[in-house]
Amino acid sequence: MSNIKKTRFAILGCGIIAEIHAKGIAETEEASLEAVYDINQEVSDTFADKHGAISCHSLEELLDMDTIDVVCICTPSGIHAEQTLQVAKAKKHILVEKPMAIKLVDISAMIQACEENQVLLSTVFPRRMSPQANFARQLIQEGKLGKLSLCSAYVKLFRDQAYYDSAGWRGTWEVDGGGAMMNQGIHTVDMLQWLAGPVSSLYGKTNAVLRDIEVEDTALSLLQFENGAMGVLEITTTAYDGKGQRLAIHGEKGTLEIEEDTITKLEIDGEQVMLPDFEDFEVIPDGHRLQIRDMALAVQEKRPPIIPGTEGQHSLEIILGTYQSSRLVKELDLT
Repeated sequence: MSNIKKTRFAILGCGIIAEIHAKGIAETEEASLEAVYDINQEVSDTFADKHGAISCHSLEELLDMDTIDVVCICTPSGIHAEQTLQVAKAKKHILVEKPMAIKLVDISAMIQACEENQVLLSTVFPRRMSPQANFARQLIQEGKLGKLSLCSAYVKLFRDQAYYDSAGWRGTWEVDGGGAMMNQGIHTVDMLQWLAGPVSSLYGKTNAVLRDIEVEDTALSLLQFENGAMGVLEITTTAYDGKGQRLAIHGEKGTLEIEEDTITKLEIDGEQVMLPDFEDFEVIPDGHRLQIRDMALAVQEKRPPIIPGTEGQHSLEIILGTYQSSRLVKELDLT
């Protein structure tokens, strides 16, 4: 019999992303899935049966369970804040999906509620967990690329009209909080600012070019970084070939390019650099699993998670700033 201590998880919301959380919990020795809840009882029951968990009939029932340590919030973005406050009040630790919230004021309230109730708060940015990403960040922080000059990110994905029509909340300001940039592009926005540093100002343009939705299917943002570098964000869900994400970071001494989670180019002082042998890494499932394991251990070790809730505001500032800049047709200062 294993004597490994288990941190007990529950999942709130049993949609597509919940399957990835359940898989991550199942593959983590230090974690177990105890309960789930979805507003659709049939969906909740089916999900619970599949993953060997209790299906709760209300959020209150789930929060009353004393066999739960952490709640994974996997519901639509616009209700993350309200649910985080409820979960924190019930003294459960929280791992909340991206975007953490769709308003900056809500993120502040979420952080405050968790601090007041002495529970941990982490937001999901699985790409940060890859060894390639951490190697790249260390390289930049050590100054191996020199002073950064041009730092850009590109997200070229495809979502047809049927995708947006598949759920009433998709493509809405009220619940989705935005479109291509908020929903699909946020991971890449986070990675760019995490690697290249904070953004001080931006000039954005967004529009629904092809899809019949309230929010944008295409976004552009010209960035000014605090360190003096400049850059651009190109994000769309209308790219028919759907090439995914790419980061390109240039400095006075070198260039770094990352496609998905693979470093495809690294030149320093004009020379190709030999990369370490990275283990095979599945972008989303393993990143989630690593965050789930970190959260499980953070609870047991009484320490902050690797990606605390405070990290959720940086990418949101850039995304909301782009939306506001587009509406006002002017450059926006983020400092």
